[in-house]
Amino acid sequence: MAKLFQKVLFIAGFLLLCVPGMVLADDLAATCQQIAANPDTSCQNLSAGDCRALLEQCANYYDSQSAQIGKDLTKTQQQKNTLQSQITTLKKKVQGLEAQINQGTLMVKDLNLKINDTQTSIDKTTSQIQSSQTQIATILKTIAKEDQKPTFVILLEGNISDFFSNVAYLESLNGKVSDLLQSTTDLNTYLQGQQQKQQDEKGQLQHVIQIQNLQKQQNLQTKAQQEANLKLTEVQYQQQLKDKQTADQKAAAIKNRIFSLIGVANAPTFGQALQIAKYVSNITGVRAAFLMAVLTQESNLGQNVGQCYVKNTQTGDGVKIKTGVFSPKTMSPANIPVFLTLIDTINKGKGTLRDPLATPVSCVVYYNGRPYGWGGAMGPAQFIPTTWVNLGYARRVTAITGKVADPWDITDAFLANGLYLKDLGAQTSEFQAAMKYYCGNSCTSYDRFYGNSVVGIANQYAADITAIGG
Repeated sequence: MAKLFQKVLFIAGFLLLCVPGMVLADDLAATCQQIAANPDTSCQNLSAGDCRALLEQCANYYDSQSAQIGKDLTKTQQQKNTLQSQITTLKKKVQGLEAQINQGTLMVKDLNLKINDTQTSIDKTTSQIQSSQTQIATILKTIAKEDQKPTFVILLEGNISDFFSNVAYLESLNGKVSDLLQSTTDLNTYLQGQQQKQQDEKGQLQHVIQIQNLQKQQNLQTKAQQEANLKLTEVQYQQQLKDKQTADQKAAAIKNRIFSLIGVANAPTFGQALQIAKYVSNITGVRAAFLMAVLTQESNLGQNVGQCYVKNTQTGDGVKIKTGVFSPKTMSPANIPVFLTLIDTINKGKGTLRDPLATPVSCVVYYNGRPYGWGGAMGPAQFIPTTWVNLGYARRVTAITGKVADPWDITDAFLANGLYLKDLGAQTSEFQAAMKYYCGNSCTSYDRFYGNSVVGIANQYAADITAIGG
């Protein structure tokens, strides 16, 4: 039992080292970084199938990284908006306090003027009081002097009635002056009360202005801090933008390499493939992202897609391109005549000398260790020869492009793929179209993996297209 357990551990370790699809999560970032940094050497020791699996894993890694950074960008943008809103609010508060301070300062100035005017009035009434008091003192002295005159003096001076009239006048004058003194004194008291009230109001206003100035300074300090935070957040936002662009660029570069593994001599970049897909979408009405998803899925179905040659035109057996090892059931004998005629037609139409026995087609898929079905699918869209020719897709492509249809030409492959998917109802249901594309009308529940995979890839491509503004 112990030896068996050791064997299991050894096999598991070997698989982890040898199978790219089983790269540990901790090592994935370093592995993908190495692939992105060294695109020409990263797959030297891997088969085409294993290389594709690893590239897809890294493309998904960078897509996931880009999506997470996108979420962080949204949060950072929200933080920026919040800080900007707070800064705007604080700015309005400072402006409001400045208006209140200016208003209060004007009111203090007005009160100072009123206090000065009241003081002038107080000084004037004080002077009037002093004058009235002086007049009263003079009148009282005069009356007292008159009262002290002896009778004989009054008689000697002449008219007694003039004397009494003079005394009565002086007493009347004294009464009037006394009334004036009282009213002036009351006015003076009132003015002093008003002046004290104005002084109190001025003091309160100055206290309010002092508080408002403190609030203004606090708000200015907070505003300055928030502006500093906004600058830091903006720096973070710009860095996140750069990180996202880097992740998108790495994902796109890796996806471009996946395209280069599908057996096309001049594989397009992701951007070029997108332009072709848009062109086909305009003709067929099938979504560009879905077209690209089916092509991507098809190019990766089975083992070593596009890595076999047909060598026996009677049995359909062939060989592996890289190793020359025998590969059975490379193409169904029923398809071989159509295949040979197609290559001849392409050679004549393009003036080429393509050898049908040296033209890449898909190898047979192995299931449970045994070959399942037949290989022989052609080009990026993986058309079987009879489907390409007998069902009229070659003719329909030629009618649109005006040249001989070539399933290994990326544009022709996209176009035929779009026409086929349109015929399968992709404009109504992409999932059902993908299922029919894969297994016709004999799909089982097990085959749903294909439709789900294509839809998932299409959604990711749609996100990529949106990200690059396509």
